[in-house]
Amino acid sequence: MPARLALLAPFLSPSVRGNAVTVERIARGLRARGVELRVWDLSVAPESLVEAEVGAWRPALIHAFHAWRAGPLALRLARRAELPLVVTLTGTDANHDLLDPARAAVVRRVLEGAARVTVFHAAIAARVLGVLPDLAGRLVVVPQAARLEAQEAFDFAGRFPLPPGALLFVFPAAVRMVKGPLLPLGPLARLAARRPALRLLYAGPILDPDLGEALLRELAGRPWARHVGAVPHAQMASLYARADVVLNCSLSEGGMANSILEALSLGRAVLASDIEGNRSLVEDGVTGLLFRDAAELEAQAERLAGDPALRGRLGAAGQALVTARFPGAREIDGYLDVYRCLAPASA
Repeated sequence: MPARLALLAPFLSPSVRGNAVTVERIARGLRARGVELRVWDLSVAPESLVEAEVGAWRPALIHAFHAWRAGPLALRLARRAELPLVVTLTGTDANHDLLDPARAAVVRRVLEGAARVTVFHAAIAARVLGVLPDLAGRLVVVPQAARLEAQEAFDFAGRFPLPPGALLFVFPAAVRMVKGPLLPLGPLARLAARRPALRLLYAGPILDPDLGEALLRELAGRPWARHVGAVPHAQMASLYARADVVLNCSLSEGGMANSILEALSLGRAVLASDIEGNRSLVEDGVTGLLFRDAAELEAQAERLAGDPALRGRLGAAGQALVTARFPGAREIDGYLDVYRCLAPASA
């Protein structure tokens, strides 16, 4: 029989955060392989209820996604039931919480108590091992995959009407500081003055209220740009399909962004900040374009805006990369291998 698993997630649908997308994709893949599992959404379920339900579920293994948000409860449950714990590190965990004086002790305690720690890319593994070298024997790289199965049409007519011939840039991310939502406004405003067909669509919830207010103030004077709020994940394929360019302006990523993976899987041209977490997918001039500052963002956006053949070439190369190196089966195989090492009798 397949292992009975308990998955603890910081968020699930209807949240459209990257963590929710990742956990639900992995859960679907595991169920398709015959794994018996339950997933708990810690953003809505009280800890006491999760503790009772996980205890009644009697899993062979507990898997927590996000060391800071899900790790402490998962570690407590694993120790109480004497079960192996797997922790998947996110970008916030590895890039910020692990070094944050207010959170580092908790994150480190969770990682030190885990039987296995998984990350999405070797660069993140190296960063974590630089802080916690004793994890070397328990740290595993399991790359992400892109799955856009459910497809519903995004309502452009109702949410962001586009003129004929519009050149659409899409910024698919929650509004929070690490995603850099204000960065493209200046460069693209200058580009829009030269190319009136340019449009910029922000798709994602506002998680930082102050930053959200600042963004909406800026957009009020820019009719060519709009924040449409959270978009259900089932509609993202439709949104990407209409995009001419998909933007990522993040200050850090957890090894590979879902938005970039998904955009590349659909053959979209990607323009991304030149950071470690984006270089895992975007090779400048091959599978997308990279920028280091606002001036480079404007210059690279100009190249993409004026060259449909370049957009097509980059999109095709990105799609080939995702198909070859990041198929859904590889992601699920990676987690099953981790589980089998820890619960071999039932995996």
